[in-house]
Amino acid sequence: MSGAQTYRVSHLAALEAESIFIMREVVAELERPVLLFSGGKDSIVMLRLAEKAFAPGRIPFPVMHVDTGHNFPEVIAYRDTRVSDLALHLVVASVPEALEAGLVREPADGSRNRIQTPVLLAAVEKYRFDALFGGARRDEEKARAKERVFSFRDDFGQWDPKNQRPELWSLYNGRHHPGESIRVFPLSNWTELDVWHYIASEGLALPEIYYAHEREVIERDGMLYAVNEFLAARAGETPFVETVRYRTVGDASCTAAVRSVADTVEKVIEEVAATRITERGATRGDDRVSEAAMEDRKREGYF
Repeated sequence: MSGAQTYRVSHLAALEAESIFIMREVVAELERPVLLFSGGKDSIVMLRLAEKAFAPGRIPFPVMHVDTGHNFPEVIAYRDTRVSDLALHLVVASVPEALEAGLVREPADGSRNRIQTPVLLAAVEKYRFDALFGGARRDEEKARAKERVFSFRDDFGQWDPKNQRPELWSLYNGRHHPGESIRVFPLSNWTELDVWHYIASEGLALPEIYYAHEREVIERDGMLYAVNEFLAARAGETPFVETVRYRTVGDASCTAAVRSVADTVEKVIEEVAATRITERGATRGDDRVSEAAMEDRKREGYF
């Protein structure tokens, strides 16, 4: 039609709108949602989306951190500051407390990632959460690529990849019986590069660990691990100082850094655009146990 204007929405705006729609659907359909918040970049983006989804009101659900006790100090400081700024209710599901109570046992390899699962499930049962927002994306890892946006979990918190609900035309099914729950992934269709573009466009502050800085590290299995109170050099390993940054943040005993000079968000975007290895594949030692390591953990109830 003559004189008609074409209305175009940018890729990033479309992703934002989809994620906001998902969050609003959860609040409309379910009674006790919670947002899993670690202080990592994906949960930071989710928190901004939640702000926008429910503005000018407050975010209508608490945030929960499954705390292994093996944390990077910069990330915990950021978590506490952000929660305070937004006047959010923070639930901490503590692995150290679960160890003390005998709910879980300290793993022989020192990594507490696997024992987060029973601690998470205990918190879900205690607070009767029926929907958990998670920051997982399909580009991260093969098992996560199988997951729906609304991922049903049975009353044992377990996930069955062969028993998933269709999501045609962005229709989401949140029906569940008491004790069952839904994991919800608003960032499913985002990529790592999308996340960084959104961080740049929104001017989001991040823990400094995400930008290039000098850190004492060791090289183990081709990965650079920070030397800290949770991870010491083994016989034959010599610590050295390297300029690194973290692409993902997790348990400090099994999350590696990458060599980088990207000390600004613009430089990080350039670096991520050029890489062909996912952040989990490049920096998470626990995912290298086997090809099915993540899927096995998800079946048990992992994030």
